[in-house]
Amino acid sequence: MFLYNKPLNFLFWVITGIFVFLFVYLLVKLFPVYGTVLSFLWQLLLPFLIAMLIAYLLYPVIEKMHKHNIPKSAAILLIYFLFFGGIGFLGYRLYPAVIQQLSDLQNQLPQLIEMYRDFVYSLYEYTSFLPETFHDKMDELIFEAEAYMEELIADVVRGFTKIFDMIVVITVIPVLAFYFLKDFASIKDYFKTWIPQKYHKQTKGLLHAIDEGLGGYIRGQLIVSLFVGAAAFGVFKFLGIPYALLLAIIMALTNIIPYFGPIIGAIPAIAITATISGKMALIVLASIFIIQVIEGNFLSPYIVGRSVRIHPAAIIFALLLGGKIGGVIGLILAVPISFVLKVLIEHVMSVRRL
Repeated sequence: MFLYNKPLNFLFWVITGIFVFLFVYLLVKLFPVYGTVLSFLWQLLLPFLIAMLIAYLLYPVIEKMHKHNIPKSAAILLIYFLFFGGIGFLGYRLYPAVIQQLSDLQNQLPQLIEMYRDFVYSLYEYTSFLPETFHDKMDELIFEAEAYMEELIADVVRGFTKIFDMIVVITVIPVLAFYFLKDFASIKDYFKTWIPQKYHKQTKGLLHAIDEGLGGYIRGQLIVSLFVGAAAFGVFKFLGIPYALLLAIIMALTNIIPYFGPIIGAIPAIAITATISGKMALIVLASIFIIQVIEGNFLSPYIVGRSVRIHPAAIIFALLLGGKIGGVIGLILAVPISFVLKVLIEHVMSVRRL
């Protein structure tokens, strides 16, 4: 029986792989067709998704407090006000400084580019023995990088200043999060009514497996990214690096992306310090490397752990695919979505074996 089923299982996985490849290919090719609709739905559902994520991350803390004889309503109010009060305080203290540093960076960009050109021209002297085509290629890369950085900084400034235009969305999120926290158990019971009784046990096991890995991964990544941002800010401030707060926030945000995130976050810091001096750039590079060593070898194994349990090659593939489809958002969501798909496939295979 086993020998008979083995070719069928192989054929099943081959056909499944072909269909998945075709689905992903069509998804990428047809993106311009449905991109506008997805953009509208994304803007409409974004406050609900953020509020659901906040409620999902905070509810286990409320449950633990409730087990220690703290009334659930009091626990919800306490965690709610601590969380949003902390975010509000950080926003009140950091937002003006970030806007100021972004504006300063935009104004100083021509001088920084000029200093950067001087740095690049000094490289020409060290590489004068190389062919002229190499230098022409360097010129093209420099001009492209300059144009990209100017556009990027302008987009970031516009994005931060548009926060005031999103004031309705920002005020809606805490209200939605409060109701999601208050009615968390009722919402779970409501969705349970959609599932036939005979599948309750399997569904509960599936959701528990997803929650156990995904919840720990998201919470751990946020804590580790907070450490990276705080450590980077301390180092940059100590070294007297311009725009220390802005660069630290960039490093904290990009650190959420596995493998590629630390590299992406380090580029702006090294590029800006390279305009000051090559020695300072090397010091910053060494500092970032030490922070990442501490994060990768000490913090992540204990805080994040192996909650996702996906092979590194599969994660890199998911990141490349996510970046191709959704840009930065795709890079951030690639690993969580991959983990959910992995658990779903494992669950389906276990059901098929029964």
